[in-house]
Amino acid sequence: PLWLFSFSPPPPPPPPFFFFFFFYPFTKRTKMSHRKFEAPRSGSLGFLPKKRTKRHAGRIRSFPKDDGKAEPHLTAFRGYKAGMTHVVRGVDRAGALMHKREVVDAVSVVETPPMVVVGVVGYVETPNGLRTLTTVFAEHLSEEFKRRCYKNWYKAKKKAYTKYAAKYKDGAKDIEHELERIAKFSSVVRVIAHTQVKKLNLRIKKAHIMEIQVNGGADAKAKVDFAKSLFEKEIHIDSVFAKDEQIDVIGVTKGKGYEGVTTRWGVTRLPRKTHRGLRKVACIGSWHPARVSTTVARAGQNGYFHRTEMNKKIYRIGKAGDKASCQTKADLTEKGITPMGGFVRYGEVNEDWVMLKGAIVGVKKRPVVLRKSLMKHTARRHLEDIDLKFIDTSSKQGHGRFQTAEEKAKFLGPLASKQNQ
Repeated sequence: PLWLFSFSPPPPPPPPFFFFFFFYPFTKRTKMSHRKFEAPRSGSLGFLPKKRTKRHAGRIRSFPKDDGKAEPHLTAFRGYKAGMTHVVRGVDRAGALMHKREVVDAVSVVETPPMVVVGVVGYVETPNGLRTLTTVFAEHLSEEFKRRCYKNWYKAKKKAYTKYAAKYKDGAKDIEHELERIAKFSSVVRVIAHTQVKKLNLRIKKAHIMEIQVNGGADAKAKVDFAKSLFEKEIHIDSVFAKDEQIDVIGVTKGKGYEGVTTRWGVTRLPRKTHRGLRKVACIGSWHPARVSTTVARAGQNGYFHRTEMNKKIYRIGKAGDKASCQTKADLTEKGITPMGGFVRYGEVNEDWVMLKGAIVGVKKRPVVLRKSLMKHTARRHLEDIDLKFIDTSSKQGHGRFQTAEEKAKFLGPLASKQNQ
């Protein structure tokens, strides 16, 4: 080496490997952990196909698990979305940031007129799922129930169930025989119930009919006896649900029509100078395979989808005719749930109603199904007791200033338009 023939000292030896490991600074890793974390796809594929639903009034696909130790009870109800308002409540959740403080929550109001039970269905379990064993109807059926059986009630002969009602003569032996068959062979018992749309101002005359599973009871006979005792009787919302209970809401979302990929899937907009539009997917796939994958975001129908929202807490249940249903310990004003001027695009709420935390699916007047929760709740926010301090009933048609008509009249004083009356 040249240093042997020079007077300069030899170069230092290279540092050992462990010296690099402990003392040399490392740069940031450039390798991605996985593409799905670094560049996740836009939109969930779990809701495909994104098409308009065929179940326009909501359909219960699963009922809560049966508990034989409990008393026989119903597991679902149907109501009609009226609108939204807001409440002030106290938080009682030890350890939470807002413990012992007040918060404002948005709430949805669902009008729930009493439903009428008109039948019972028995199901037997098979390797391919449940199979209907038999169905038993009540003797007297209302007109709004029969209207649902016809396409054109005006031109119909209106003879539905007239021959069936004759079975109740001579002691109703055939009816009792069918009920005994359900009690003996069935593993699942459900009642047939319908809403009373005549009590609402929705301009519809056909009742919405649904099956509601009966849970509880020692055996199927107890379920059948419970269902039979409800024939031709009204069932109210407070007999199915209770305050502070967590429930699921099933319904159809608000339809949006045909929309592009940015709104429908949430893909990123392209740069401003992009040719021929920027709210697009830049590349919809490779040359081969020579077809577009089903996982690529495309434009199409958005909204009017069948959806199930879980864990909606019941803040309050109101009764029909209660003029002080929105009175609280902190707000002693006697007022009902209907805001001044009525709910926008709905009107007045005159029947039973239930107040749910947050928003729910669908437009005003749309029927929604309320179902008991499928899970056992243990979280403190699910088990918290709700203490409402104030319920807002000001007008929803603008910036409402007054909670009641009396408050408005007291503030404005004598009006010139009222003097001549």
